[in-house]
Amino acid sequence: MRYFKRSDFDCQVTGNNEMSDAFLEKLDDLRHACGFPFIITSGYRDPIGHPIEAKKKNPGTHSKGIAADIRINSGSEGYSIVQKAMEMGFSGIGIAKNFIHVDVRDTVQVIWTY
Repeated sequence: MRYFKRSDFDCQVTGNNEMSDAFLEKLDDLRHACGFPFIITSGYRDPIGHPIEAKKKNPGTHSKGIAADIRINSGSEGYSIVQKAMEMGFSGIGIAKNFIHVDVRDTVQVIWTY
């Protein structure tokens, strides 16, 4: 990877990390396409140890190692990430005030707000 260390995606609770190599390469390509640094606020979430995932009936894309949340510092950064992620085929895109969620779920492309 050009821009990240695998440890950037460690579970914040357990320290485990089962991120998909293919997802990390795609995220690295997204970072390159955007042309500005990404701060990862959430990567892998242990399906048993992370409280958000443990509450779910079916753990989400973070627990499958195919999702990341990227901090945004401005609306233009958020727009750029969303635009490039859509162009590059990320299938899940969530938009929040301070971060953008991207994933590669096995569905048609979906987008949502928090």
